[in-house]
Amino acid sequence: MTTARDRGLAAALADARDRPDGAECCAELERIASRADATGDPRTAVSARIALVEAYLHRGERWRAVEPVRRMRATLDRHPGLLDARPDELTRLRRHQRQAVEASFGTPRVGLDQARSLLDALAGELGEDAAPVAELRCRLADHLGDEPAARRAYERWSAADETDPVAGCAGCAPARRADLLAGWGEPDAALAALAPALTGWAEPQAPPTRRGERQAAAGGATACTDQPERALAVGLLPWLRTGAVTRAARAHVRAYRRHRGEKTAFPLLAAHLRFCALGGYLHRGLEILTEQLPELDRPADDLSAMEFAAAGALLCALAAEAGLGGRRIHRPGHGSRPAAEVDVATLGTQLQALATALAGSFDARNGTGHQSGRIASWLAERPLAAPVSLAAESEFDEEPDADDPAEPLLPGPEEPAPLDAALLAAALDARGEPYAVEPDGTLAGRWGEATIQFRLLGRDGDVLHARVVAQRRLPAGRRAEAYAFCNAWNHDRLLPAAYVHEPGDGTLVLAAGVSTDLSCGVAPAQLAVLVAAAVRTGTAYAEAVAALP
Repeated sequence: MTTARDRGLAAALADARDRPDGAECCAELERIASRADATGDPRTAVSARIALVEAYLHRGERWRAVEPVRRMRATLDRHPGLLDARPDELTRLRRHQRQAVEASFGTPRVGLDQARSLLDALAGELGEDAAPVAELRCRLADHLGDEPAARRAYERWSAADETDPVAGCAGCAPARRADLLAGWGEPDAALAALAPALTGWAEPQAPPTRRGERQAAAGGATACTDQPERALAVGLLPWLRTGAVTRAARAHVRAYRRHRGEKTAFPLLAAHLRFCALGGYLHRGLEILTEQLPELDRPADDLSAMEFAAAGALLCALAAEAGLGGRRIHRPGHGSRPAAEVDVATLGTQLQALATALAGSFDARNGTGHQSGRIASWLAERPLAAPVSLAAESEFDEEPDADDPAEPLLPGPEEPAPLDAALLAAALDARGEPYAVEPDGTLAGRWGEATIQFRLLGRDGDVLHARVVAQRRLPAGRRAEAYAFCNAWNHDRLLPAAYVHEPGDGTLVLAAGVSTDLSCGVAPAQLAVLVAAAVRTGTAYAEAVAALP
């Protein structure tokens, strides 16, 4: 039997890209990259490592991306100009370089020297005043407790062009800025920074609205589907500190309805717990803690686990002071820890120990005491607003009126829903890659050698169609060869279906497509898999076209 190893690196890489983002896929991509290094094929080595980084990111293992990014940078140092003809791939590499630096903020498993080296390399290419560089300088200095340096970088970041494709989600930039300002003790400035992300959000006296409002707030160039809920979560403590308790309460209700079921929202749960603790909603906070406690055993990263544990410990301490220390909470088993019914006071002690240990791990790596000091300050906080009665607290559990004509919220990751443009846009936004919205509603982007267009077809718009167009065109005289190539591709591959198009200008366009009937609905997590498969197989097809003699 012919194996992937026998068919050469290009075929093996195409096969690996078609696999799910599991451990076997990552191991195969690592093998291909190492083999390409050994055989002197830097182009394949870079392509394999880009695919490896993206597999790690999709698995929620951002810290693992650091080493393949470092190796790609080393390959480019040895082969200057390797990606000059592939600007989109160079942009993807730089974006992953930014993500690798960000990984150092989330876990102590990434060395600071590695992060600084990657950041310096990015600065050498983009300049110190570029938005991604200035933001990373700011956040790194803040993580280390160097506030003066962080503020200087913040000024450069604020003045930079955030449409830079390497800079991350521009729609989330206000929330990232506000989070820093709130941490520096400037709640009013934090709320001012949040304003662009909250455009269209209802005033406190209005009832919470749903998807239509979020789309209006996220409209325009940024079209960020995380907003306004992420911004609302970041604003909870600043609103409490400035006396806007009612606004904070409504923001919490609106945001938590979404965040409670989204795994990617785990880093925002600490803000909800702190709001409940410092706003006097202790019963509400304990309910949230009980509901979300299992997620602490599988966190997004060490930073979010540390902050969740610290916020939970604060909540438990204040609840114990209020006479709720004997209330029991079920904590599921994990690893060697058995499942148990733990009283609030004991759980608070456990969470405080975890938060303190994680902060110590960061500080040991960083050579500072900033994270330990930050967690200690959280644990020492006391309520910012007068406690409310349990009767008033019950308003948090009210659902919107059944007669409310507003659209429902976007479904949870595993919840099937009818396919629509908002779901498709959210799936592409989650990848963090640039795309454009064409006049007919088609979502189109460039991935390597491929232009891929996503559109909704069918009478009810419930068929997802992805059309791939290879950048390379063949002369019309090579028609027989083009047909032979497409026939061979369709014989050997399941996706996408390849064909030849003649635009009438003396060239041949090699295109491909795949359609998926989703008339029974689709969950966001499933749609993300379909989009990823279209991108990977489409990119492999276009690269095969580019490799033709």
